Amino acid sequence: MIEVKHLTKRYGDHTAVSDLSFTMERGRIYGFLGPNGAGKSTTMNILTGCLSATSGEVTIDGHDIFEDARAAKKLIGYLPEIPPLYPDRTPREYLNFVAECKDVPGNQRAEQIRRVMEQTAVTEVADRLIRNLSKGYRQRLGIAQALLGDPEIVILDEPTVGLDPRQIMEIRELIKGLGRDHTVILSSHILSEVQAVCERVLIISGGKLVACEETADLERHFAGKAALELTVEAGKADVGPVLDALEGVESFSVEENGNYVNLKLETDREPDDMCRDLFWAFSDAGKPILRLTTTRASLEEIFLELTREEKEENAQ
Repeated sequence: MIEVKHLTKRYGDHTAVSDLSFTMERGRIYGFLGPNGAGKSTTMNILTGCLSATSGEVTIDGHDIFEDARAAKKLIGYLPEIPPLYPDRTPREYLNFVAECKDVPGNQRAEQIRRVMEQTAVTEVADRLIRNLSKGYRQRLGIAQALLGDPEIVILDEPTVGLDPRQIMEIRELIKGLGRDHTVILSSHILSEVQAVCERVLIISGGKLVACEETADLERHFAGKAALELTVEAGKADVGPVLDALEGVESFSVEENGNYVNLKLETDREPDDMCRDLFWAFSDAGKPILRLTTTRASLEEIFLELTREEKEENAQ
């Protein structure tokens, strides 16, 4: 659906995007991440045809974004970080204007406007002035204009910035729904949002692609060993023999606290399997586990690790 090959963008001596290559398949939700100044916004502006490239290729469903821009852009709906709204118009007037700009046929315009307003739940404010709408409704209206023209690809840049928790949850559910009929590219600094919504994650740092994986695979791949923390009703001397008999304990540390020990261990086994074996091992030893938690590296930690590695490489 989207194919990017060796994309490079330079501003004088500064390289904003360097030899970027990736593909995006039809009907999936992608998270596009990068720290400030990483080249993320530059890449998105090139994908939407708003910015030229120094070199490389971008094709949208076989249409070159530079050579066949009109056909390629018809396949894309775009919501910038700041929605391009006109405060002195109503949502209905504004959407009619956008539909005109997108060459939506006159006999289809009213139906398309009705449909996108229903889809984004702005129908009840359709005839109020945009200046009087809440931030949440303005974001929904921005998404509605992106959906006009039935684009196959919807690109959303920071769609939940400035929203309250309830509005964020509503927009996330809307994005999930869009993923059933569109290829969705979601740019966000809220990494928990990417985990909740996206199926695949692309991370860019220093203008280079440092990761492109399924969200779950990325977490598994970079999380490495699982960490487990236990509180056991036992003495420090009781712990070693129990753990020595278990398979998959990479390392552990013990802190004694009165009649209890706080235990931290790392394992390369699946956490659920290890938890089960720990339960039976300490149970057989007559030492009850009072607390047991497991942790893996979060997407935030993976993001920081990948972008830090890229900065260190560039500094060498």
